[in-house]
Amino acid sequence: MPQQPQPPSPPQPAHIPSTAERGSFCLALCSCGWKGPARRSRDLARKDAARHRADADRQAR
Repeated sequence: MPQQPQPPSPPQPAHIPSTAERGSFCLALCSCGWKGPARRSRDLARKDAARHRADADRQAR
C-alpha cells in the first residue's frame, strides 16, 4: 500500500501587533500569542509591539 503524502503544516501566525488597555495599564499584544509587559505609558507599549515585530521579521529572514 503506497504511503499517503503528509498534509502541509499549518502556516505560522502572522505577526500583527496591537495594544490593549487593562484598567490604567496598556500592553502590547500580537496575533502570534505574544504579550508585552503592562505599561502605564501607551507610547512604551507601542514601542514594545514595534520591537516584537522587528524581532520577528529579523528571525524570519
